This record gives sequence, structure tokens and C-alpha cells, in this order.
Amino acid sequence: SAVVFPKKIATEQQSLMLVKRLLAVAVSCITYLRGIFPESAYGTRYMDDVCVKILREDKNSPGSTQLVKWMLGCYDALQKKYLQQDVQDSFDNSWLCLQAVTECYHFKFKYTHNGPLLDFGSRDKKSECPISCADTKKASILLIRKIYILMQNLSPLPSDVCLTMKLLYYDEVTPPDYQPPGFKEAKDEGLLFKEEPMYLNVGEVPTPFHLLKLKITTEKQRMENVDKSILKQGETAEPLQVCGLSRGDPQEESQHM
Repeated sequence: SAVVFPKKIATEQQSLMLVKRLLAVAVSCITYLRGIFPESAYGTRYMDDVCVKILREDKNSPGSTQLVKWMLGCYDALQKKYLQQDVQDSFDNSWLCLQAVTECYHFKFKYTHNGPLLDFGSRDKKSECPISCADTKKASILLIRKIYILMQNLSPLPSDVCLTMKLLYYDEVTPPDYQPPGFKEAKDEGLLFKEEPMYLNVGEVPTPFHLLKLKITTEKQRMENVDKSILKQGETAEPLQVCGLSRGDPQEESQHM
């Protein structure tokens, strides 16, 4: 009945399991709060004091079953340390030929081979800091809270919205012919938004062995009614960063799909 945080993250396997759980919770919350799948496609769990919905296979919802299979493919790439980004796009079905994107969720993953230290410094000022389980738990709950607040304040999606998922890999370690279960090679066509887009740096979760970041790109008009102040959770938390975006995120590295 609960999404359990380990008392200690001493091994890479424990870290991997936590990242998988967090990815499942985040994807489930996003699709639930955006009304992508019916209520029957979700189970109820608790993450600390936060009630969350977890996606599950539902015979009455083929779409949710397909997304669960995609998630298993993500896990395969994540476990092999190939996965660089998991990109989920929602687009208006009337623009299906052009795949005009309405909302896009970027989950970015980083790995370390250096044990319990990760570099979280900026490009100009780098520093190494130890990561405790308490830090990981706090960051995880904060990320989910921000997702809940943001999803509940964005404008509704079109009634005929479709969902797709793309995986981007680290070229230097990923075999050229690798494709996880449920995926096939795709052309890197970039993102085409019907309206002017914006991107939001929602947050990041560190463990001693992984780093998960979430960024959302959405149509600017969907953000006009969102009170940015409510996205700040607690006095010590960083507020959601909102920036303009015209083409692609210049900070992202070019990777194959």
C-alpha cells in the first residue's frame, strides 16, 4: 500500500530500484492528473503522506497496458545504463500527420561509477557532495508534489489527445542496434508545437548512483493561469523554473533514438 523508501542506499541495485519506482510514480501521476486513462487503470498507493495513483495493466484500457509495456522497456535501458532521456509527448490527434505536440515530459538520467559521490555543481563551479537517503527521499517527495500542483493547474488537454514515448540513449555506451522491448528505431524529427512552447525545470532527485531530472515543455498559453508562487514547496525548496523555448533545449546533448 506504500511506495517504500529504503533506509539505506548502499548498492547500485538499491538505487536502481528506487529510480524505477520514482519514474513509475511520476509517469502515473502525470497521466492520471491529465486524464489520459480511466480510473480503473490505476491503483492507490502512499508515498510518505502523499496519496499517489500507480498505473497498471487494465484490460478495459489498451492504452494503459501499452504504456506499462513501454515502462518495462525503459527499465531495460535504465538497467543497462543506456537510457539518457525518456520523452513522453501528448499531441492533438487532429494534427496526427505532423505530430504537433501539446505537452512533453523529459525524464533525464545520469549515472556514476564513483560510488557515493555525485557532481551536482554547475558548469562554472563544480563540487562533490555526499548524498544521503534522507536527501533522496526529500527530493522525491518534493518532485511528486510539484507534479501534482502543476498538473492540477494546467489547462485541460484536448479530448482527442494521443500519447507517444521516445527514448534517447548515451551513444558512447549504447550498441547501435539496441532497442529495448516494445520500441523500434525512430527518426529524430524534433518537437513541433502548435502554439508557442515553454519549458519548466520541475526538479531533480539524486541518489549515490543515479540522478533523475524532470523537465516539462508545454504550450505557453497553458501556463498563463498558473500561479508560479504555489509551485514552491517549503521555505528551503527551490521554486519551479520557467523559461521560454523556441526550438530545442540548447542544454541537451545530441543523442540517437
